[in-house]
Amino acid sequence: MFSSLSLNVMHQVTSLLLQPVVWALLFFLLLALYETGLALGERFGGICRLIKRGDKTLLTEVGKRRIERADFITRIAPMLGLMGTLIPLGPGLAALGDGELSVLTTAMTVAFDTTVVGLLAGIVGFVLGRVRRRWYDKAIAALEPAYD
Repeated sequence: MFSSLSLNVMHQVTSLLLQPVVWALLFFLLLALYETGLALGERFGGICRLIKRGDKTLLTEVGKRRIERADFITRIAPMLGLMGTLIPLGPGLAALGDGELSVLTTAMTVAFDTTVVGLLAGIVGFVLGRVRRRWYDKAIAALEPAYD
């Protein structure tokens, strides 16, 4: 009795998570695109302006914050993609057992779509993080006093 009840509650909670996971994935995809635009601005002027100010502390703080956002996207988006993959598979496989192939097809489509969106956002975040690290390291090195 208790086991059946706890499994039912767990299934209900998991089912409620699919919609928020999909919305969160779309948010992270949009955030990755926004961060790409910011990175282009950094590359073509933003970092140069920070270097010209000569404030190494400000440059370090800005760089750290922007790299952390990219790292956040890199880590969270694929996790959400995996959640979006696994959540619909339970009901989809149960529908397969009942012979309802259309439910399984829908579940598989959602599963693959969320996987792809999560990986895409994660890839963009990863590339942005690596590129930004290189840019900010180079900028900080440019502010270092030259030793001969």
